[in-house]
Amino acid sequence: MQRLRIRFSRGEEIKYISHLDLMRLWQRALNRANIALAYSEGFSPHPRVSLALPLALGVTSEAELMDIVLEKFVSPHSFTAAVGRQLPSGVTISGVFNTPLKLPSLQSQVRQAEYTVAIPTDKKKIEIESSLNSLLDKDSLPWEHRRDTGPHKYDLRALIDDLWLIDWREGLCNIGMLLRCDSTGSGRPEQVAIALGFEKYPESIHRKKLILKTN
Repeated sequence: MQRLRIRFSRGEEIKYISHLDLMRLWQRALNRANIALAYSEGFSPHPRVSLALPLALGVTSEAELMDIVLEKFVSPHSFTAAVGRQLPSGVTISGVFNTPLKLPSLQSQVRQAEYTVAIPTDKKKIEIESSLNSLLDKDSLPWEHRRDTGPHKYDLRALIDDLWLIDWREGLCNIGMLLRCDSTGSGRPEQVAIALGFEKYPESIHRKKLILKTN
C-alpha cells in the first residue's frame, strides 16, 4: 500500500459546499481517475481518505492537506495528471507527496492555521493596530460559543498565537491571524474579529497555511 499527502486549494466556486460534500467530490474524482483506494476493515468499510482540518462554509484556502491510502503504487506526477482532470473548477492540486504509512494521522499532526481575513470597518489604521496589540497583551479572554448542544465556554486568547495588520484602506482592512488548532481547540477567525471589536462580519476568510507538528 501507499500513502499520499495532497495539498490543494479551495476557491470561491466551492467555498459554500460542506465538508461531507467535499469528501464526496474527492472520492468521485479518485474513482473516475481509476485510483485504487484502500478501504478500512470491519462491517462498514470506507475509503482511507482524511482531511487535516475541515474548513468552515464560506472560507477559501490555498493550503488544504489530505492523506489517502492506495492499494497500488502511483507516482505523484501520474496522480496529479489523472486526478486533476477530474476535479471541478475551484479545486486545484498544488502538490502530491509520498508519506510513510506509519506516520500518525494527519489530523493529529495539525498545530496551527494561518488566515488572511478581510473585514469592512470604519476604524482608522492606528485604532486597528491598537486593538491587535491590546488583545495580544491579554493573558486570557473568556469566551462562549453557542452550539446545538448548548454553550461552550473556553479561553479564546489561548487559541491565538499571533495577529498582525497586513494592509488598510478606507473602509476595509486585511488582518493576518495565526491560530492554534490542536486537541485543546481550534481558533475561529470570525470570533477573533468580534473580539477585536469589529462590528461587521468578515468580507472574506482565506486559509494561507496549515502548520504541522515537526517531530
